[in-house]
Amino acid sequence: MIYGFDIGGTAIKGGFSFDAKTIGDPVRVPTPADDFDAFVDALKALIETAPGRPKGVAISITGVVDPDTGRTICANIPAVDGLELDTVLAERLDIPVIIANDADCFALAEAELGAGRGYSIVFGGILGTGVGGGLVVGGELVNRDGGYAGEWGHGTILATHVGDPPRDIPHFACGCGRQGCVDTVGGARGLERLHAYLSGHALSSEAILAAWAAGEPAAKGTLSAYIELVAAPLALVVNATGADIVPMGGGLSTDLALVAALDEAVRHRILRRMARPLVVPAQCRTEPGFLGAILLGLRQFE
Repeated sequence: MIYGFDIGGTAIKGGFSFDAKTIGDPVRVPTPADDFDAFVDALKALIETAPGRPKGVAISITGVVDPDTGRTICANIPAVDGLELDTVLAERLDIPVIIANDADCFALAEAELGAGRGYSIVFGGILGTGVGGGLVVGGELVNRDGGYAGEWGHGTILATHVGDPPRDIPHFACGCGRQGCVDTVGGARGLERLHAYLSGHALSSEAILAAWAAGEPAAKGTLSAYIELVAAPLALVVNATGADIVPMGGGLSTDLALVAALDEAVRHRILRRMARPLVVPAQCRTEPGFLGAILLGLRQFE
């Protein structure tokens, strides 16, 4: 048995599993984001609900493990930021620990249980609040020991003249400190920023997509620009990785028309000729980070 966690800035989701066929729904508790002792106590309390001592703990977390230092970079959870978290938690929990980025865990879940089943190279993309991704090759995470592979949201490569009719788009400032990252327009907040810039009206991403579906001219202009801005860097990712399939997760990916439009735009921009869909909706819609953590733990400890 292993115990898996999906840890975000707001909630910790945890549960145990004996194999990939018996993954139940996780238990959810608040994340003590600013108090490391309370953070550890929350993990211990959940682990103690398991029917026995786990062989190991696998964690999906909203952060990156720097491969050079082994330290976790996690701005959303200050209590763990800068720690060699796997080592520290293994000591405090007295159980072996493995940690991976939540987007990597999403990609692993899709590769084994979702839309990526049967494909050799799976790039799992996320269009949620922001933009993220993970890469699985031959069933294994490229970022098994930490790293930045799959972080296509933070490439400063956005076009500045796009859409139908073409419009000039500035390079917006990104939270990472750069300008012109895909994250500045690709996620839900980015779509809202883009629409406000082009139309002068502030709408939620849901309202923008509903207006686009209804054929509203301003929304059509925004989505024309959005699809071009996002499809070009995603096509570059496909060319560079050789991805066979790109399951897309996150809130924006629930709009099937948007995913289909991105798929068409990406396939027009890549070297590989495909008659089948490439960018597809993710199939692991319920807690994919948790599912990926469980799968990672089973491989590591079972």
